[in-house]
Amino acid sequence: MSSQLQAKFVTREEDYAIPDSVLSVPDNVTAKELNLLVNSLLFPEKSENDGKEFDFLLLGELIRTTLSEHLETKNATSEQVHEIEYFIKYPAPSPENSLIHDDWVSGVNAMNKWILSGCYDATVHIWGIDGEHKLTIPVHGAPVKSVAWVKYEEDEYTFISTSHDETAILWQWNQHTNAVDCIHVCKGHQRSVDCVAVSEDTKKFATGSYDQMVKIWSTDNESENVGGDDDKKRFKADNLKAKTKIPLVTLSKHTDGVTGVQWIAADRLLTCSLDCTLRLWDLNYSVADNGKNGSSAFLDISYSPLSKLVVSGSSDRHIRLWDTRSEEQTMVKSVYTSHSLWVTSVAWSPVDEYQFVSGSMDSLVKLWDTRSFKTPLFDISGHEDKVFAIDWSLRNFVISGGADNHIKMYKFQDHLFSEAMD
Repeated sequence: MSSQLQAKFVTREEDYAIPDSVLSVPDNVTAKELNLLVNSLLFPEKSENDGKEFDFLLLGELIRTTLSEHLETKNATSEQVHEIEYFIKYPAPSPENSLIHDDWVSGVNAMNKWILSGCYDATVHIWGIDGEHKLTIPVHGAPVKSVAWVKYEEDEYTFISTSHDETAILWQWNQHTNAVDCIHVCKGHQRSVDCVAVSEDTKKFATGSYDQMVKIWSTDNESENVGGDDDKKRFKADNLKAKTKIPLVTLSKHTDGVTGVQWIAADRLLTCSLDCTLRLWDLNYSVADNGKNGSSAFLDISYSPLSKLVVSGSSDRHIRLWDTRSEEQTMVKSVYTSHSLWVTSVAWSPVDEYQFVSGSMDSLVKLWDTRSFKTPLFDISGHEDKVFAIDWSLRNFVISGGADNHIKMYKFQDHLFSEAMD
């Protein structure tokens, strides 16, 4: 037998606001019944099928059970008036394109209307967001592990690729001539270079490697060293005249391969490792904190400039939400569990402080809201094998790459993000 809950319904979306009053609602209803209620108040002359679909937030968490069960998990009672916030429900992203490679796709990154991909056949690719293949760059001597755009200036794009061949390469691509120049070969790591991140001012980038080291590099065109004949023989490009660049700083504290790196600020860097630790580095002094211990190997991290929070993917199948500013014993704010195999890649939304995506060896991409602790918003299928890389740099596209030799592109409705940006 149900009892009544006194609820005040509020929204930040003015077009869907209902009169400011307290309503009596049975505490055994779910979001489905709340949808019917709000729609009946907003559109009294429309049928049930013509209304809008909303999500509902109560006590900081999306409602996924009955109201009474929701309150019980929050240790709250139904005796007071509760404020229930509602907003247009995020629609599922739709499959947009599938870009075929000759081997595993291990790195993806988008900027403007262009997509970078790194492949296990040692090639880097440039694609248009419309699916047009612009360029194949067969220069690395081993599988490419990560790629990152740096900046765009006067028709020239700068980007980075890292590889099992122990190098990172800095490139410049002219989109009009579709010609690419290898600017610098960055040498210093002694094992596979698995991850890369560019600083917000685009003047530096950081790499993490299986040699347990993190290295900071400059993106400028000044070089420390001219590459010799050995360099020219190692790479395939006939006109390669790149100079060898050495790192500005080497950071050493991890005890196993570094799998993720993120800039938190101009002088702060966050890294994760197979040694089951997160480390926050002060680049002014090249020192790290004591490390934040996880229960298993970290495979990737992503930092949100909007929420100032970090999500991590691990080999224990879990995603964790971290607050690196916390002075408490644990910085883990939430744990998200839905994947059935290792979580290999995570990425925050560029426009929403609550949204992020994850990719896993279970072949699925999942879209999450940090306020929905129990289940993802959507399971996004499409890959037929392990997902290795995921990117959400463009506000209406999630892009993933995997062991099925494909990049999968998923598109969100444009109006959704125009609302988020307002």
